[in-house]
Amino acid sequence: ELLPEEEKENARSVRIPKSRILTLPELRANPFQHRICRVFSTSEDGDDSMSFEDFLDMLSVFSDSATSEIKSHYAFRIFDFDDDGTLDKKDLENLVNCLTGQSEESRLNSAEMEQLIQNILEESDIDKDGTINLSEFQHVISRSPDFASSFKIVL
Repeated sequence: ELLPEEEKENARSVRIPKSRILTLPELRANPFQHRICRVFSTSEDGDDSMSFEDFLDMLSVFSDSATSEIKSHYAFRIFDFDDDGTLDKKDLENLVNCLTGQSEESRLNSAEMEQLIQNILEESDIDKDGTINLSEFQHVISRSPDFASSFKIVL
């Protein structure tokens, strides 16, 4: 369904366009759909298209058989909006905005956002450097028993 019939023969070299990947019902409603495509795409063009292997990698990470360590690693990468290896205040603000929606009535005001980010950092930033690194993120996730079962896509 993702590839037109005439492209199936060249499937090894073909890339699935991001626009086509985002038509999957499991991603269509996901607030992190664009970040998911960015993280799993190996495209050198920056178009977030996926090879068949990229697509399989994505499905593998979101499957029930993936470990919590693998799932948390990819969740961290998805939430790291600027791809700098840490979750800083801007990443956390983007994360909250994705979860709450983009409309004015669902958005937090600046005081609420600042308080929430401060609470997240107080709880998660073990070394108190103002950011959350991968090991700090994985530590928080390890205390969340529902994480592995909720970080999945079922096709």
